[in-house]
Amino acid sequence: MTDLTYRLPQKRHLVTPLPGPRSQELTTRRRATVAAGVGSSVPVYTADADGGVIVDVDGNSLIDLGSGIAVTSVGASNSAVAEAVREQVGHFTHTCFMVTPYEGYVRVAEELAALTPGDHEKRTVLFNSGAEAVENAVKVARLATGRNAVVAFDHAYHGRTNLTMALTAKNMPYKHNFGPFAPEIYRMPMSYPFRDADGLTGEQAAQRTISQIEKQIGGDAVAAIIIEPIQGEGGFIVPARGFLPTLQAWANENGVVFIADEVQTGFARTGDWFACNDEDIVPDIITMAKGIAGGMPLAAITGRADLLDKVHAGGLGGTYGGNPVACAAAVATLEEMRAHDMPARARHIGDLATTALQTLADEVDVIGDIRGRGGMLAIELVRPGTTEPDPELTKKVAAQCLAEGVIILTCGTYGNVIRLLPPLVIDDDLLTDGLDVLAAAIRSAAQA
Repeated sequence: MTDLTYRLPQKRHLVTPLPGPRSQELTTRRRATVAAGVGSSVPVYTADADGGVIVDVDGNSLIDLGSGIAVTSVGASNSAVAEAVREQVGHFTHTCFMVTPYEGYVRVAEELAALTPGDHEKRTVLFNSGAEAVENAVKVARLATGRNAVVAFDHAYHGRTNLTMALTAKNMPYKHNFGPFAPEIYRMPMSYPFRDADGLTGEQAAQRTISQIEKQIGGDAVAAIIIEPIQGEGGFIVPARGFLPTLQAWANENGVVFIADEVQTGFARTGDWFACNDEDIVPDIITMAKGIAGGMPLAAITGRADLLDKVHAGGLGGTYGGNPVACAAAVATLEEMRAHDMPARARHIGDLATTALQTLADEVDVIGDIRGRGGMLAIELVRPGTTEPDPELTKKVAAQCLAEGVIILTCGTYGNVIRLLPPLVIDDDLLTDGLDVLAAAIRSAAQA
């Protein structure tokens, strides 16, 4: 990007095989002290990061196409964010907003009221993580409606707490042997255009879901529908157009709170400020985290004032929720996103990457689908000439990319989706280099 300066050279450069000796040493130390249940998809240890690169402890410079799972959209050491954090830390790191409040929390709430879809009166509560935001959105919906049932979807991911595990679809690794889970969660079919039989339209897929809700639960028993406008861990599944508006219309007609989980899709990632903007969806409540604060831990729910204000005083909150340092980082992050028009930058990234990926798809027969929007793109890999998922091929591609100094993430219910979430500040040359490495890895794996 010509309007940004970088602290580190924006080049891929390897000085050791990966992982290098220092990373291997840290892995040995880790095994002696860190619980085995905490996994890492890339076995290199970060020493520095800036723009679109991560430098490991061995001095290797890798291209980052994951952004810490869509978190570091403005870069992992954005100078404006870093300065805002330094300034706030010099004054106070914590008081607890529930004890002695501070302006930063209010400022973030004002920003979110202005940015999130809809011009209705809104209220915001700040938390620490996306799962915590989802959990509280459901609490609000249940209290406000006096109902218990919550509708979630196939392929959904909403977090790792007990309630959010119940909302999440995939068993391994998120739910396996962690039950019993929170009750009154009902799973419904998602619009998945690549895998939907008979080419269902969005409206048809929504009517299928609505029919099941009415038969299995009853519309007057449902407190909330919660859905990712583009599903994340489930495979970057983009529902067919019309699916979300039809569901929302039904929810509005039946007094059901429509919750958009934009933890991964929010803050310019998809080429709009929020993925809901694409079909003019105005959620009753929207959950946010990840890209909100440049890497500092912060999450939020923003929703209709009449819903959130029904909760009694003290019913929402938490010791660290809306930490003042994280709030300062959030304000700076949003200012950076506006200053550099990150939604437009995400669209540019999407155009550049999609063109390259479509060219690749014409060469190999293992790409079943290319999908996503803006800086949130996916490649679904299949066995040649079929729609059968190929998770082993996907693992090979990810491993080959890492060996060449490119970090990519995988996801999907079937483990066969490569997801691309580059920092929105990545420059074109670096992104193109990363895509070239990815294309070569797919070609090589397809021929093996």
